[in-house]
Amino acid sequence: MPSKPSNRKKARHLLVQALYQWQLSGSDIAIIEAEFFTDQKMDKVDTAYFRELLHAIPRQVEELDNALAPHLDRAFKDLDPVSVAVLRLGAYELLHRIDIPYKVAINEAVNLAKVFGPTDAHKYINSILDRVADGARQLEVRAARSGR
Repeated sequence: MPSKPSNRKKARHLLVQALYQWQLSGSDIAIIEAEFFTDQKMDKVDTAYFRELLHAIPRQVEELDNALAPHLDRAFKDLDPVSVAVLRLGAYELLHRIDIPYKVAINEAVNLAKVFGPTDAHKYINSILDRVADGARQLEVRAARSGR
């Protein structure tokens, strides 16, 4: 049975927090996952999606960072950790979850940046993920821009 959009949205919120924790602490993903399932209310969360991305993003972090890097105007180390987590989440969805429309992936990342990120980070994230989508989802982006 497909997950409700609100459950997936909650999964993304928790993912940003879990990825942030992983980036700063370097803790094992399995430990972070266990902490979230112990400490967070997970009954209205798309837990399968949370688990998938929580494990996949760190495993594919080099690929994701390489997809993002050409579009950044500064080094990763100069970005705040929340923006890095949101960018990686958005890039993962654009590159690996073609079942999620590119506009939805970008919009969700922008909303996460508005909630968790520094002032105006959402504008930066929007522009970066737009460029990633141009490369990763060329046909879908072209069709949307031509009105099809």
